[in-house]
Amino acid sequence: MEGIMNNSERTFRILKSTFLSSAFMAGIAVSAELTYPIVSTGTTAFYDDSSIIVEPKLGEPYFGQDANFPGTKASYTDNGDGTISDNVTGLLWQKDMGSKIVWSESFIKADTMTLGGYDDWRMPTIKELYSLIKFDARVFGEKAVTKFIDTTVFVQPIGDTTQGVREIDAQTWSSTKYMGLTMGKDTTIFGVNFVDGRIKGYPQFSPKTKTSNVMYTRMVRGNPLYGKNSFVDNGDETISDLATGLMWQKADDSIGRDWEHSLSYADTLTLAGHTDWRLPSAKELQSIVDYSRSPQTTNSPAIDPLFNCSSIIDPNGKVNYPFYWSSTTHLDGKTPGNFAVYLCFGEALGKMNGVVVDVHGAGAQRSDFKSGDISLFPSYSGPQGDIHYVYNFVRAVRNSDQSVGISSVSAVKKSASISYSRRSQKLSISLTQTEPVIVTLFNLKGAVISSQNLGMLNPGEHSIAFPTNCGAQCLIAVVKTGSSIVQQKITTK
Repeated sequence: MEGIMNNSERTFRILKSTFLSSAFMAGIAVSAELTYPIVSTGTTAFYDDSSIIVEPKLGEPYFGQDANFPGTKASYTDNGDGTISDNVTGLLWQKDMGSKIVWSESFIKADTMTLGGYDDWRMPTIKELYSLIKFDARVFGEKAVTKFIDTTVFVQPIGDTTQGVREIDAQTWSSTKYMGLTMGKDTTIFGVNFVDGRIKGYPQFSPKTKTSNVMYTRMVRGNPLYGKNSFVDNGDETISDLATGLMWQKADDSIGRDWEHSLSYADTLTLAGHTDWRLPSAKELQSIVDYSRSPQTTNSPAIDPLFNCSSIIDPNGKVNYPFYWSSTTHLDGKTPGNFAVYLCFGEALGKMNGVVVDVHGAGAQRSDFKSGDISLFPSYSGPQGDIHYVYNFVRAVRNSDQSVGISSVSAVKKSASISYSRRSQKLSISLTQTEPVIVTLFNLKGAVISSQNLGMLNPGEHSIAFPTNCGAQCLIAVVKTGSSIVQQKITTK
């Protein structure tokens, strides 16, 4: 059901969002409850369809964009040993990427790296890598202007034009392989371009020479749960993600809109009794992409099947899935304010040599014109002929009530706590209410060691024996209940 909220309700929403952001940074909120906290895009300016504007107020056009809801600000610490700590996500990063390497060699590099005295480095997933992007930056076509990563702490090169490449050719590999082919034949790896502010699928091998392509790698360690969703269908046309603290609209309304009207639709939506919906930021929206799914391999959009996603007919006359708007402006070109970020939950189409194909993979993040005459679209532009629909779809989001955590406003308590006894080799789980419980053990590289579905447990103490194959190692024990997630680092022997 849709409805229009009144100004007092919307004012409360802004104040609540501002409080959540401030409380998190002040240590009031229980960030440990969120294993996948979303870092803000850093956007502070406001835009219409083409230029900077004064901050839009309640009820005005373009209200609800990224800068209206700043979220959790990025926070980094340079440790002085070649590593950078992300104080929000709990991830530790390599500061300087060094030289470009082929994708297969990057895993060997991670396994043998001892930077900062640690030997548990890994290649980042696309979701871990995207946590570093920021959008208070600009690119001008193939020219670098300001970078889409914090260069006060990270070293980010640009492409060396004396070697015959563009300035934007400084892409970073992730460990995430596309579940399909691009250009109809290319094995493809997702990466982030921190020079032009996009996620694309890049061919692992050069289509011309058949040799391995080279790109940069930035290794990571820590928080093995980052990027892993924990979705719950609330039974009221909403989906909660216990990992991020966000609540999502389960189904889009099958209508494509330009950016201004997408902002308005989300801002005025009433769903499941909530009136504080909004258009998600680029980083919020990317958090629900499921990179294990694609139209080519699972005959589905790149999203968890708990969600309902409209289908569309693409220019080839085939069933495909929409692009979804974010609230984030993407500054590119001569008129940088006229593009906004979208995520591809279907194939990231482009026109190459007169043929429309998947050029960047389902799960890519690109940008589109914010507005235009609907009769002129789709159109195509750029080196890979990116398709422009302009009238893209909306999946609204709100801050889940769970994401408030323990605050000065309401002393909400977790429903579960855990402790570990090295003597008995048992994990104790304390519940305050009857709930379903799943216990998962991860090693420090994020691999699952074991997982036990304990079913419904009553309130009280419950003792869980460790699997005999754990051996002597450090692990992350994660207990997921119906209403919360708690984790603890343990040493088994």
